[in-house]
Amino acid sequence: ILACFACGVVAVPIPTIQNIRSVARFKAVINDAGCHLVMADTNVMVKVKRIAPTLFEELPNVSWIETDVIAATVNESTVNAADYQPTNIAPDSLAFLQYTSGSTGVPKGVMVGHNNIMSNQATIKQAFNHDHTERVVGWLPAYHDMGLIGNIFQTLYLGAHSILFAPMTFLMSPISWLRAVSEWKGTTSGAPSFAYELCTKRITDEEMYGLDLSSWKVAFNGAEPVRADVIDSFAKRFSAIGFRKESFYPCYGMAESTLFVSGGVPGQASTVLSLDKDRLKLNEVIEVPGSSYKQVSCGSTNNEHAVAIASTDHEGQLLPEGQVGEIWVSGASVAQGYWNNPELSETTFRAHTADGTGPYLRTGDLGFLRQNELFITGRIKDIIIVRGQNHYPTDLEATLTQNDELWLREGCTAVFTIEKDVTRLVAVAEIQRTQLKHVSEAALKEVSTRARKAVSDQHGLQLYDFVLIRPATLPKTSSGKIQRTLCRSQYESELLSRVAVRTTKNTDQRTLVEG
Repeated sequence: ILACFACGVVAVPIPTIQNIRSVARFKAVINDAGCHLVMADTNVMVKVKRIAPTLFEELPNVSWIETDVIAATVNESTVNAADYQPTNIAPDSLAFLQYTSGSTGVPKGVMVGHNNIMSNQATIKQAFNHDHTERVVGWLPAYHDMGLIGNIFQTLYLGAHSILFAPMTFLMSPISWLRAVSEWKGTTSGAPSFAYELCTKRITDEEMYGLDLSSWKVAFNGAEPVRADVIDSFAKRFSAIGFRKESFYPCYGMAESTLFVSGGVPGQASTVLSLDKDRLKLNEVIEVPGSSYKQVSCGSTNNEHAVAIASTDHEGQLLPEGQVGEIWVSGASVAQGYWNNPELSETTFRAHTADGTGPYLRTGDLGFLRQNELFITGRIKDIIIVRGQNHYPTDLEATLTQNDELWLREGCTAVFTIEKDVTRLVAVAEIQRTQLKHVSEAALKEVSTRARKAVSDQHGLQLYDFVLIRPATLPKTSSGKIQRTLCRSQYESELLSRVAVRTTKNTDQRTLVEG
């Protein structure tokens, strides 16, 4: 990416092809961006040829370069670095296209300018209270905004040090993250909420022995809903090896704002509100001391940026504190728009209030302000409305995945509605790999009954259908966010990899069928 900047070429960071399902997104991004050149190392090229052997013929106008081969050639040549002539880059020129996760299955290229990057870097430095002495530890992918802007670019901006390793290393062994923080005396490191939860559940006491997390000043938590119970559990679990609960740093941002929008104050505990859940369904924020329904603050913006809450019912009308609406953002970090999509760019990036104030970025997220602090409640498109009340799918999904009797993989459940005579509620969830061998018709029926009861007891809603699917088959974005819209489409088209049982042809023995 830095080489592209130096040459005045627009970079398009995207994930490599991991399986046949990722080929379609890869092709969609290449075609939408109009890419002429794909750069990857030899190992990636070999993997691409194995998974999608016809891909090179399907993209005839694209050249493929093996970067490690080029590097070896350059090292052996007489190339003189002094001959390089730097490109004159204007502040508002296009730096790179950050393709969004594509929650609907259609990725969009966010046009991030060099001025957007510099503005966001200054904002992150101020918000995190960073300086050149920081040690940033990270495993987030470099093609995602949090990994690229937060870990890599911020380190370069500070002139600090970073310790980076592959996402798969963490997923296979969560202790690798804490070991890296301990060994390198990391001061800043973070991830989405699921990563903290994974550490709490999978790291053993034996693995923790000898680690020291006392250097960890900023444990940023973003990219998905920040849960109070996850913060509490992680802090309690790892306080014995020096982690401080005050190090947790819930924050909010998105690719359309380059990355960071709001965050708290390093070293200060985040504000957590206990709310009346039923009133929140009506978009009203009522505090109830002792309520088990918690909302975690994602802090405030700095002087360069502003957040407003707009009504979803009345175009351009801003709401006062304590009312839920769409989050609108303004400031120098807001990107230029969507690549090759002027109409959507106009409606998303250049919104104005009823009195003409703007432009604002319409985030599509729901939230509210309280004493200038931002609280996120959900996504507009994902909201489930039943009998005039709002239900957040993340709440329903948490109810299911936190029930140990349901055999579900953490963070791998999608809840959505379909129209079948009336609005119906559907839950699709991945089964734990360890439970596959225990599947039977009776077991599936029992799990379904328990799931329906949990949703009914906790939310007063009835599940029309509960579907167990194979591990690692729930539609997700490249950053791990659940694609509920795509999941709904697969459900309605009967394309989900369901877990089922059937009788084999030659025997009476019942056999598990995955798919």
